[in-house]
Amino acid sequence: MDEQDERWIAREEALQRLGVKIQTLYAYVSRGRIAARPHPADPRRSLYAANDVARLTGAPGAAATLFHPGAAAGRGEAEIRSSQSVIADGRLFYRGLDAVQLSQSATMEDLARRLWDARDVNPFANLKPRVTAALGPSPRARLMQALARRADEDAGRTPGDLIAEAASVLDEAVDAAAGPGPRLRLHQRLVRGWRAPESEGDLIRRAIVLAADTPDGPAITATRAAAAGGAGLAGSLLAGVATLTGAASTREVARASDYVIQARRDPAGAARQVIARGERFGYGDARFPKGDPRAAALLDAGALPSDWARVVQAGAEATGQAPALPIALAAVARKADLPKDGAHDLWLVARMVGLLGHALDQTRDGSPMRARVRYVGPGPGAH
Repeated sequence: MDEQDERWIAREEALQRLGVKIQTLYAYVSRGRIAARPHPADPRRSLYAANDVARLTGAPGAAATLFHPGAAAGRGEAEIRSSQSVIADGRLFYRGLDAVQLSQSATMEDLARRLWDARDVNPFANLKPRVTAALGPSPRARLMQALARRADEDAGRTPGDLIAEAASVLDEAVDAAAGPGPRLRLHQRLVRGWRAPESEGDLIRRAIVLAADTPDGPAITATRAAAAGGAGLAGSLLAGVATLTGAASTREVARASDYVIQARRDPAGAARQVIARGERFGYGDARFPKGDPRAAALLDAGALPSDWARVVQAGAEATGQAPALPIALAAVARKADLPKDGAHDLWLVARMVGLLGHALDQTRDGSPMRARVRYVGPGPGAH
């Protein structure tokens, strides 16, 4: 093993050092207390962070540094307990697994099973296509229509197998976004529906995995609030997606896409124009002070042609910041020849996997969501 690999140990060694059963080790990973990544020689096995194991056993070793967006919840804020994703030591982890490592081979279905904590279940195995097709001028419009219809159908219904229901909701949403077609893998259906070259399928798969979830954001709050209020999984996802469409993160993806399209002839000039307007367009992320590893991994895997690479580099030079996920998604969308709003649609579809995970988490055993409305308007009877 090289020096970096020594940070990771096999399952047997982790169990021996911790002195616990395998179920406890899995619980530590699921709760984000121990980071894990796929074994490079066998993706079905995992390696575990020796540093985290040492911290739990009290042995010498530095603890992982977690990113916290702020202090304790204050006015107008809600504190939500989640075991789904965390940023630690400048990396994003999905239930303890490094997202970049996971993106090397995981499909959208694999990702869902990880985020939904469905280790030994494949809820996608026996799904059948919906006969009634969603109508609309764009993938986004069809997606929202499909979620609204499903939310109405599920209203008041006592849920059975929640993970199977989540898989059904995601399957219908992907069909709505991609249009009818063969029952391929979810990302393959999107590639075909968006008329992208099949050779770019792996790149789109990676982008979906890397963009699926973050530890914060208003869409997560909206999803969990809907679930805590009694909405079904489709209704909770609809609340989250509707919030996400207007969120700052989504606007940044849209601006990054506009910049990439406009900057092909004059990258430096286009970057200066966006900066002059005071707009963020996909560079720098405070959660990743040393650079966004998701963007670096996606751009590296994308092997961009020289003209697109110059566009990305010009933005980095103009802002003095490293590329973040929005600009990487925009560059990938252009390389894959997606429609004009392709980066935006890719972002929404990817985030659905994570938002469904939050809806599941909240429905099963989520922390209470407390919000108090304090009236500050005119006194009763005032004119």
